[in-house]
Amino acid sequence: MTSAISQAKLWYWQRISAMVLALCVLGHLAVIIYAVRGGLSAAEILGRTQGNWLLGGFYGLFVLACAVHVPLGLTTIAAEWLGWRGRSADVAAALVSGLIAIMGWRAIYGLIA
Repeated sequence: MTSAISQAKLWYWQRISAMVLALCVLGHLAVIIYAVRGGLSAAEILGRTQGNWLLGGFYGLFVLACAVHVPLGLTTIAAEWLGWRGRSADVAAALVSGLIAIMGWRAIYGLIA
């Protein structure tokens, strides 16, 4: 069983990551609207993003927030719906977090490199 302090910390990280995600989604939507209204093709978008480390940093923050937020939510769902708790649930959440981070950062590398 997890202590109340640990539960409070997890709750805190879930909420903070949700706030960061909300801002990142708004920024991402703004980028999409800008690209679509400008009639940019995929090749033109990639041409503009090459070497843009600021954009890479923005999407890196987006990926990091996802890698924190999603596994915490999945762990809660697994505990409430499936009764899956303990070390194995924590390991599964860590694997999901790592997978999200790896896939997201690979996509960012493809976007800016």
